[in-house]
Amino acid sequence: MAREIGITLYLFVFRVIFNLFKRLPQKKKTVCVASFGDNIFYSIRELQKLSNEEIIILKHSSCRFGFDALHVKSVSFSIKHPFAFLLSIYHLATSTTIMVDTYYGFLDVTRFRHGVRCIQLWHAAGALKQFGLQDPSITERSERAKNRFQNVYSRFDYTVVGSDEMAATFKHSFGLTEDRIVRTGVPRTDIFFDEQEKQRILLDLKQDFQAIGDRKIILYAPTFRKGELDHFQLALDIHTMYQSLSNEYVLFIKPHPAVSYSIEENYKDFVFDVSRYADTNHLLLITDILITDYSSIPFEYALLEKPMIFFAYDLEEYKVTNGLIDDYENQMPGPVVSTTEEIVDAIQHNRFDYDKIREFSELWNAYSNGNSSKQLAAFLTDTEEKSREKVLV
Repeated sequence: MAREIGITLYLFVFRVIFNLFKRLPQKKKTVCVASFGDNIFYSIRELQKLSNEEIIILKHSSCRFGFDALHVKSVSFSIKHPFAFLLSIYHLATSTTIMVDTYYGFLDVTRFRHGVRCIQLWHAAGALKQFGLQDPSITERSERAKNRFQNVYSRFDYTVVGSDEMAATFKHSFGLTEDRIVRTGVPRTDIFFDEQEKQRILLDLKQDFQAIGDRKIILYAPTFRKGELDHFQLALDIHTMYQSLSNEYVLFIKPHPAVSYSIEENYKDFVFDVSRYADTNHLLLITDILITDYSSIPFEYALLEKPMIFFAYDLEEYKVTNGLIDDYENQMPGPVVSTTEEIVDAIQHNRFDYDKIREFSELWNAYSNGNSSKQLAAFLTDTEEKSREKVLV
């Protein structure tokens, strides 16, 4: 109850300030609200090639992604910085294009001027968990909260997707109609098709991790669990993995960005904390085997056609509390396991189906072909009428 009152008060103040600023002259500018940042970065990099308009990045406190290479103005989007927060609302109220990369409650109270476009660059290329209107926990929320969710989703004029599967997911999760789906592909996946950029990143990362030598890399990248946001619980048995795999492999650990955690300093020559790397796709380039669970990371990793393991140690509980896609166990393009011993066995005996990985990628990455950022930039600027016809189906 107290949380809902706090949200209501926050949105009331936001609405008043936004409506005051909306009286000021509008400018041709794109304002991006970033929590994850990567999709916004690649989209803006291409947009700058086609447009001279002003671009502002409103950086949420959770965003670790750097935008220095874009040479655009960045403003802290946090109520803890009052002046910057007021400036952020001003930019939102006077812009022509808004780009967001996750759910933002402030959209509930921002009735943009006629002609302003709000583009949702969702932070995941696919979905295993149920979210939005499909989230099981929504039944426990108040009617006011449910209306707020729906109002936020209704602000998305366009939502970018990399596949028809994800388009169908957004229609159910956000209540979107077909005319609000933009099939350009996911901007951040462009990196997987840029051979020159890939080689540069690979060299940089190998320089950073010289200690691994010739060993292969296992990346453990789990999703967040609601009860562990303040204290991440590592379910892997590191000792077992060390004894069985350390001669040939090292273990990279990258929890979800929303999670705070600490990793014990044992096995320093085997376990590496890679949380400081904001662009996870860079890490995927040097990863040989991915271990995850219900995260969206396998959708992009599948583009590399490398093996992955799904460590679903709390599968039945997670189905109830968070909701998962139907037939999760059989849809995943890799072994679904519940113990560290099963992980070790899958790696040592190469229990991977590469045809299934390719099929999974083709299903979920149909429009992510290396030109996603260019296609989105062309759509946003109306540079090519053919682009509009191509991406709006």
